[in-house]
Amino acid sequence: MPTHHQIVVNGVRLHYVEVGNPQGPLAVLLHGFPEFWRAWERQIEPLARAGFRVVVPDLRGYNLSEKPPGVSAYRVGTLQEDVAALIRALGQGRAHVVGHDWGGIVAWALAIRQPEVVDRLVILNAPHPARARQVARKPAQWRRSWYIFFFQLPWLPERFLHRFGAWALHGTNPQAYTDEDRRLYREAWDQPGAATAMINYYRALRRSRRARRESASGAQVRVPTLVIWGQRDVALLPELADGLDRWVPDLRVVRLPRASHWVMRDEPVRVNNLLVEFLSGALVEASVPT
Repeated sequence: MPTHHQIVVNGVRLHYVEVGNPQGPLAVLLHGFPEFWRAWERQIEPLARAGFRVVVPDLRGYNLSEKPPGVSAYRVGTLQEDVAALIRALGQGRAHVVGHDWGGIVAWALAIRQPEVVDRLVILNAPHPARARQVARKPAQWRRSWYIFFFQLPWLPERFLHRFGAWALHGTNPQAYTDEDRRLYREAWDQPGAATAMINYYRALRRSRRARRESASGAQVRVPTLVIWGQRDVALLPELADGLDRWVPDLRVVRLPRASHWVMRDEPVRVNNLLVEFLSGALVEASVPT
């Protein structure tokens, strides 16, 4: 069973759960919007059984972690420093880093800016910043990204968080989220300050000059990387997983044709096998035909 902990890193108090061998290789799993640590509940035990020390934080602003005020507290560079500081505070110089959605954006940033703390990188349905800049110009992606523009408004997006979250959490697997899962998610969203903090991720992203500079320069990722992409993502075009070898030389891409944005929920067994094999250095499969 996961044990719950609180730790102060990079000036913010983070809640995290931990399970597995304390002496095993450290694997840090980063959730996205509108989730929290339970996003990975179907991956935690399989990774622990494979010998990993699994640590899953609530990112700042989410669930039981601290929720600093102000949009600037949620810039990607700050979020990336949170994770780097967490890895160091856990007594490890490096960790395997796995990120989905916003957790994937943070994981990309960490691998680009602080590769010395990343052993292996796994990204699930989150765009590399340079590829995102290319695809963002397409009207088809604009239509899928409508909510990002809505989230720039003051106070109104917070009022719709429950409704938007319930709409968003629909995968291709009817069992992806149970009624109990949804109750726990609503409870996390209702934590004081959580709604504004979660939406501030999007507000900060639109204002981040550094993120735009990195998108334009095409920052390189020098660590072994696995990208797992659910092809039925309603928010992100499948082509965001194309052409990444330009920035990520040591890359494997696995496309799951039947999975949605919530790929680790839609196909947990497949994702778990890929994670264990890749993080153990054993994955040889390059891709799955679409």
